[in-house]
Amino acid sequence: MQHPLLVIGHRHGIGRAITERLLTLGHSVIGISREAVDYSHPNLESRVHAAADLNSEHLPEFLSGLVFAPGSINLKPFRGLKMVDFQADFQQNALDAVHVLQVAEKALKAGQASVVLFSTVAVSQGMPFHASVAMAKGAVEGLTRSLAAEWAPNVRVNAIAPSLTDTPLASKLLGNEARSHAAAERHPLKKVGRAEDVAEVAILLLSSSWISGEVFGVNGGLGRLRTS
Repeated sequence: MQHPLLVIGHRHGIGRAITERLLTLGHSVIGISREAVDYSHPNLESRVHAAADLNSEHLPEFLSGLVFAPGSINLKPFRGLKMVDFQADFQQNALDAVHVLQVAEKALKAGQASVVLFSTVAVSQGMPFHASVAMAKGAVEGLTRSLAAEWAPNVRVNAIAPSLTDTPLASKLLGNEARSHAAAERHPLKKVGRAEDVAEVAILLLSSSWISGEVFGVNGGLGRLRTS
């Protein structure tokens, strides 16, 4: 019997692309978002909760996977960042993930599951104006490796570190043709990523039985390559 997967942040962007791909493949998905979702599917159980409000009563006894997709793009000069900015980014990206994983630990271990978390290319590739989000996502990468070691062999834990991806979260950075072109030109592959590009890697990590403790760059070559 196939156990359901839990997707936090399944309403928009990468989380939605992953959810739709899972449903297409015939998986059962429990989706958690802070707002109602505007699509339905017989294998989708959609619930309105903040990640921080999730508790064990919301979960089944077994889970075959967990995706924590919420994120933030809070790009400011370091001198313009207030302590509340750092705290908000750290809460949303790192501490909320910790809470969800603690709530889901028993169900994940019972189901021999796979976990996918999200970092950013800005952790490994230093970028101006990314201090707050890079710090928070750096913590996610540390959490990924630590839990992969602690939860082995029952649960596999990996992370994906995308570059700028065309999602509602990035709409302000890709709001017109000039901005979108400039963003594409910064990448060696000369294009901005799509949510579906990231979802493909997430599906691989959810299904593979021999990958754990890794952070996968899905970044159009930006993380490793220089072409000029």
